Amino acid sequence: MELAVLNTQGKETGRKVVLSDAVFSIEANDHAIYLDVKQYLADQRQGTHKSKQRNEVAGSTRKLKRQKGTGGARAGSIKSPLFPGGGRIFGPVPRDYSFKLNKKLKQLARRSALTYKAQAGAISVVEPISMDAPKTKTIVALTDALNVADKKVLLVLPEGNANLQLSCRNLSYVQPVLAQNVCTYDVMNASAIVLVEGAENVLNTMLA
Repeated sequence: MELAVLNTQGKETGRKVVLSDAVFSIEANDHAIYLDVKQYLADQRQGTHKSKQRNEVAGSTRKLKRQKGTGGARAGSIKSPLFPGGGRIFGPVPRDYSFKLNKKLKQLARRSALTYKAQAGAISVVEPISMDAPKTKTIVALTDALNVADKKVLLVLPEGNANLQLSCRNLSYVQPVLAQNVCTYDVMNASAIVLVEGAENVLNTMLA
């Protein structure tokens, strides 16, 4: 699959890049995408939720009333979950939500996600962007030129570019990411993917 390289004004430069069919044109696996996104979201959870059980709440352990003869249910402690202020039955406790996925399955998920975006025509390639200083206006002009200003944009960089990454910081709809760190969630969450020339080589090498 070939894509034309665009300049920062959105015009074709006459150059083309090749997107590997082994990465951008496979038989997509929906379940792999589901598992990888589920793992990503699970990893975001802190798991610090906590409620007190009956052995943890403050209160006396004195038996409230005699066992028999009152006509009511037996009660052993004011800390019973049946009383106001008592402990909670089967309440949440701190836990780790993360789980493991095999490396090959995660690669399949990323390839599947990229394939869907390629089939939808949501991927474009732009020439390397050089900036002397962070400038949000430059990124705004770029998204306007590429007609993606009204979309969630995943800007994939072949290598670190501090000025470019800082320029995206004030734009909620643009997410810069290194090609080596691209994850399935980011790809599926984006409406448009803009590859800075060279990033496709990283993806082709990493996922092929």
